[in-house]
Amino acid sequence: MTRYARQSAILGAASDRLQKARVLVVGAGGLAAPVLQYLVGAGVGHIRLMDADRVSLSNLHRQTLFREGDLGALKVEAAARHMAALNGEVRIAPQAEALSPANVAQAVEGCDLVLDCADSFAVSYILSDQCLARRIPLISASVVESAGYVGGFCAGAPSLRAVFPDLPQRMGSCAEDGVLGPVVGIIGSLQAQMALAVLTGHGESPLGRVTSFDATHWRFGGFAFHSAPEPDFAPRFIAPEALSDADLVVDLRRPEEGPLAHPQAHRLQAADLPEMARQARHERLVLVCRSGQRAWAAAEAVRPYWQGEIVLVAMGARNGEEAYNNSRVAAGDMEVPGAI
Repeated sequence: MTRYARQSAILGAASDRLQKARVLVVGAGGLAAPVLQYLVGAGVGHIRLMDADRVSLSNLHRQTLFREGDLGALKVEAAARHMAALNGEVRIAPQAEALSPANVAQAVEGCDLVLDCADSFAVSYILSDQCLARRIPLISASVVESAGYVGGFCAGAPSLRAVFPDLPQRMGSCAEDGVLGPVVGIIGSLQAQMALAVLTGHGESPLGRVTSFDATHWRFGGFAFHSAPEPDFAPRFIAPEALSDADLVVDLRRPEEGPLAHPQAHRLQAADLPEMARQARHERLVLVCRSGQRAWAAAEAVRPYWQGEIVLVAMGARNGEEAYNNSRVAAGDMEVPGAI
């Protein structure tokens, strides 16, 4: 009996492809827990794992890779340590940094597959844009409260933007709305199965398909989107470092959320944008907020009036806030909500 005998009985020679595979996993939280355990157990050769967060007490009910002894530790380092104990043949390359427009190209370089396990509206679209351009398959998942979905995008299938071209009226996260641990485990397990299907070619391809699960009504659902068109309007995310003096930068955050994103930025409310846009400027308009959601909504509102390019910036925590919170977590003073 060998380690992979049971899966080889189903996958045959395709099982050997897993040892040569290189996978990027973004987010080391609840979705990544089943994803990492099943991919590492299956013998996926190289996994690049990105997450800037540390383990907090509120993570443990759903982020089942971690133990109380991991509190305050970097998630990527704790996850890599536990996965090394599961399968020493798999190489985990931990990167303790958040994915952003500035590093996404380097992050996906050389990867056969990307898995979006982050609790981030902006990260999902940043990854989708990059994977679409480079024809890399993307398995993206999201869970809030007691429901979630997972889908296969790009690499010949439509992108995330094609399926979700418009900003929903309300978007939540596990940190804001809560989440049930088993639901995260179910969606993460489906995400792992989709990943194995893409890497081995076994069965029908999950690319171009979405599967959903609602624990409140005990209902699975799903649909295919192979022919979904890419949207005409797709404002891309850029890094704060990419701002220039030639941009018209509008910071939609409140003063207490952080300093202006650029010395020449204007702090405005979304309601003020149409009047400003009627001046028919042609330079690049940069809309800034914390998560990207307000910026996206503002871009939709100003789109009929603006003749130039519109891009978005998701600033995240204010300068120094994340590092300060992480230091307090390590000292046992507080909890910081992390990714799903």
